[in-house]
Amino acid sequence: MIELRPRAELGGAQHGWLDTRHHFSFADYHDPSRMHWGRLRVWNDDAIAPNTGFPPHPHANMEIITYVRQGAITHRDSLGNEGRTEAGDVQVMSAGSGIQHSEYNLEPETTSLFQIWILPTKRGGEPAWGSKPFPKAERGGRFVTLASGFDDDADALRIRTDARVAGATLKAGQSTEYALAPGRYAYLVPAAGRVEVNGVAAATGDGIAARDEAVLRVTALEDAELVLVDAG
Repeated sequence: MIELRPRAELGGAQHGWLDTRHHFSFADYHDPSRMHWGRLRVWNDDAIAPNTGFPPHPHANMEIITYVRQGAITHRDSLGNEGRTEAGDVQVMSAGSGIQHSEYNLEPETTSLFQIWILPTKRGGEPAWGSKPFPKAERGGRFVTLASGFDDDADALRIRTDARVAGATLKAGQSTEYALAPGRYAYLVPAAGRVEVNGVAAATGDGIAARDEAVLRVTALEDAELVLVDAG
């Protein structure tokens, strides 16, 4: 089962400083048929104007993964963590029993990013934050795990959930595959470029929801950058 969710048909809003698109119900956008995809609850495609951002606000009981596509985002939280995550890199926040944080674009250019929320396996626990650079060359032509709740993914950022976030870059004409175990839910979005997934074409920002597909075969129709969530 493969479903294309074109970016032009997503929910979203224009706030002046923030242009956002929602792959799933979020804020004022509500679609009962798009509440989640397995444990994947939120996938927002945000463009944040220079010297603006999200002021301090709370979260709890959610695994929040931020994949920066362009520019950089600066994080500060109530635990004293502070960090700047650049394009191509990833940050993870396990909200646990509760944390307050801010995210600002302190750059002279627009920052674009995917913010992905995945339901944790267990509620509560100590909140945590971390970030890691993932140079694109390391994921050229194949999927590399960026964040994971599985012990086998030792080099990835840790998340407290039955899920994996992976990234890949493909040259035009190049293909790669991702094996999807029975009962798993996959959601793939091109961060850049156009691809074909098991015969379904998707452009930048489009969503591909997949289930009951043993293998996802991805072919780049042009140079492409991909983000995928594999969730229980």
